[in-house]
Formats: sequence, structure tokens, C-alpha cells
Amino acid sequence: MAGSNVLMEKLLDTVIQHKASDLHITVGQPPVIRHHGRMRRLETKILDSDDTTALMKSITPDRCQQELQQVGGADFAIEYKDGVRFRVAVFKQRGAIGLVLRRIPSQFLTFEQIGMPDAIKRLIIKPRGLILVTGPTGSGKTTSLASMMNFINDNYDRHMITLEDPIEYYHTHKKCTVNQREIGVDVPDFKEGIRRALRMDPDIILVGEMRDLATIHAAIEAAETGHIVFATLHTSGAASTVNRIIDVFPKEQQDQVRTQLSTALIGVLSQSLLPRKPEGLVAAYEMMVVTPAIQNLIRENKVYRIDSSIQTGKKDGMFLLDEALFRLWRNGICEKEEVLLKSSKAHELAARILAAERGELDEDEDDDDDDDDDDDDDDDDDRPRPRRKLIDRDDDDDDDDDGDDDYDD
Repeated sequence: MAGSNVLMEKLLDTVIQHKASDLHITVGQPPVIRHHGRMRRLETKILDSDDTTALMKSITPDRCQQELQQVGGADFAIEYKDGVRFRVAVFKQRGAIGLVLRRIPSQFLTFEQIGMPDAIKRLIIKPRGLILVTGPTGSGKTTSLASMMNFINDNYDRHMITLEDPIEYYHTHKKCTVNQREIGVDVPDFKEGIRRALRMDPDIILVGEMRDLATIHAAIEAAETGHIVFATLHTSGAASTVNRIIDVFPKEQQDQVRTQLSTALIGVLSQSLLPRKPEGLVAAYEMMVVTPAIQNLIRENKVYRIDSSIQTGKKDGMFLLDEALFRLWRNGICEKEEVLLKSSKAHELAARILAAERGELDEDEDDDDDDDDDDDDDDDDDRPRPRRKLIDRDDDDDDDDDGDDDYDD
């Protein structure tokens, strides 16, 4: 066991030294690190089943070893030297043990460092509503949420409750009082955690992941009852996020949920991580701010028109993922092939890039429409229009600008 401890320490030191994001340990090959998005084998021995089992036991708590035996996998976090933390997934595969360790950055990143959209700073200080951060696994959702929580903690006196599986970033008490609850350790599940949080005088509730109907329903209700709720989903794009939430519920409940979601949801930030030239990572975002027009689209099941509303909602701080991807390419930050891989409409983006390469693209072609052609206003838009002015009035303090700096996820 002592030998395996030394080996694990060396592996973790290597991850920290190279600023790698992940360490992969599995039978039949040497340990592998993910560095700037690329998988790289370390120059060490090929691991066998005894090696991976010993490595797992050297860092895994007893309760997680029991969970591994019972259900074939477990997740937890560990603290290494100098406060460096790792999120750990242990699992069984082909009868052997495997591990993936994700390095959690030891410092919070600022909005400017990660290129956070301006609209986020306005949304996260509202007194109530649901804000969703979405994207595939490994897209930096946890890092973005941690930056939001840290911004609030630095600037506002609030009671912040987080529900996480596992806890990754530790937040100290600054201006906020912060209580962090780990699923399986401090509370059995997300639904119970939300229910208990409502009795703890919260201002902010962070839900690490909305995994199931019960958690989604509890999060929406918490946002409706006068709290601001942050949560994540593994979806790409605002429109697919809304569809995913609605589709979780039985058909007979979906109309009611559309109405609830249209009033509770205030913003969706979708993101993806890309390799940055010459090295590093950078985030591309899609930002949807829920305006009265988008509330109508959600309520009346016209989600297919959300992308058009985002496209014409620039004055509200909205933009599509493909717009962000195009800017990353145009500014020389990412390769064309990389942005096309992340695009949901690769053919359209490729055509736009080709037009730009030929000098045929009118850079201002999207700026003139803004809200004028927003067909959504045909529903009952004259009713909620005054609320839009209230939103605009609350947004006076947004004066920072975003950049496309490296996102050290």
C-alpha cells in the first residue's frame, strides 16, 4: 500500500506540474493526462488490475468503496497538497477498477478571465428566478458557477446554500454566509436538499445538477417562491434546455410546467470549451435572457422560435453559440475546424466563415434588426411589456466587458 501511495502522489504532482485538467487510470495502459484538451500517456509502467485497485484504495473513503461494490461506481472529492483539490470518479470496467481525477482550479476565475457574458452580472443579483448553466460534460459549468458564487460572495450580503455531488470549490464566508452540503454525506439527494434549504432562510440556492423530475420540479418551485436558484443541465443551447425540462414531465403536466417555467426562468447560459491557439482552452457561450417575448414562447409551446428571439435580442445581451464561435475564429483565437466541431449548425457556420474568408460578409448584417422583427410580440405582448422596462432599469450597473481569455477548466 505504501508503494501505491507514493505512485499516486507522483501522478497528482505530475497533473499539477503540467496544469493538466484530468488524470485517467485504467488497466492495460500507463496513466494518461488530459493537457489542453489532448490525451497524453505518461512514461511509466502499464497498469494491471492490482495497480488500479491499490491506487483506488489509497484515496477512496470507505463509504465510497462500499458504493463502488454495490453500484459499480462512486464520486467524491479529495484535497491534496497546498489546497489543490480533485474531483474523483471511481468505477468498474471489464471486472477491474478505473479512476478519473479532475483537477479543480485552486483559485476562482474572474468574469473577465473566462469571458463571461455581460448579461450574467445583471441576472445573478436579481432577488428571484432560475438561472441555468448548461453544456456537455467537461465544458466548465462548475467553474462558471463557482465564479458567479464568488462574485456574489465578494460583493453582496446573502445566505448562500449549495447542494453538490461532490463539493468541488470551497467558498469561505466573505460578505455571504455560505453553507455547502454534499449529496450522500450531508443530505441524501438534491430534492431533499432543496426542500430543507427552503427552511434555512436562503437567498441563493445552488443545485449542482438537475438530474430528475423531482429535482427539476423542486428547483422551479424554489425559484417561484422568491429565491434565486442556480442549476446545471447537460444540454446544449437554450432552446434544447427548455425542451429537456418540459419533456421530463408527464404530458398531462406539461402545460402547467410551461407556465411555471416561463415565470421562474430568467436566464440560460450554455457553454462549450475549445482548444485555444497555440495552447490552452477558451469558452464559447450562448446567452439567453428571458424577456416577455421569450416568456410567451415558452408558455405557448413555441420553443422552436427561441433561437430567432436570441438572434434579435442583442440589446438584452443575448447571442447564439454560433455567433460566439464565429468571433473566436475571426479573432484568431481558435482554428476553423475546432469551432465547426462545436457548432450546432456547422453547415451554416462554415458558409459564414467561407464568406468572411472571401471578403463577402457584411459585418453589420445582424445588427440592424435587433428587436424590430421579433414576431413573438404578436401573442399577448402588450401585457408584459412594462415588465421589460423594470428589467432594463435594474441593469444600470453593468459596466464590465468580457474577453476571450483562457478558461483554465
